[in-house]
Amino acid sequence: MDRELVQLSKEISRALRHTPWYYELELDSEGWVPLDDLLASIARLRPRWRDVSEKEVQQIIEESDKRRFEIVDGRIRAFYGHSVPLRLQKQPATPPAILYHGTASQTVKIIQEQGLKPMRRQYVHLSADEPTALQVARRKGSHPVILRVRAGEASRNNITFYNGNEMVWLADFVPPEFIDLPPEVRLK
Repeated sequence: MDRELVQLSKEISRALRHTPWYYELELDSEGWVPLDDLLASIARLRPRWRDVSEKEVQQIIEESDKRRFEIVDGRIRAFYGHSVPLRLQKQPATPPAILYHGTASQTVKIIQEQGLKPMRRQYVHLSADEPTALQVARRKGSHPVILRVRAGEASRNNITFYNGNEMVWLADFVPPEFIDLPPEVRLK
């Protein structure tokens, strides 16, 4: 994706995931807003994007390594990553047997003791595969660690999971007993 579209994608993320009030947008209970409202707001606040249309937003969706947004019937929403105060409603779903969580080495001990928590987001983010988890972990620190989450077993023990998209799963919390450390990680 070219640099300009990456910048636009970040702007859309801020509007839909973190500060919709700044853009004078009101997310519904599932995070949807009219696409025309989003585009008008971005154009008003950032004149460099006054000519952006649904075509460019669709291009961002199609070219992104992670599907962050979706457009349906003239409305748009971010799939995951929200830090807004209003908790967005997600439908529980049965996860695959194993999911992955990428993190920095310095957080492993805390996770092993306390489990996975949403921290500043609404949900814990889990990856459907190891390469995606590694990509996430590399953003968190120079010593990435991939944790293996026994999601199927956790689900059978009343831990709720939600499908974010085909690469990202969400959970309210994952207790430490369902998290496996890679063999090369030794806790101090």
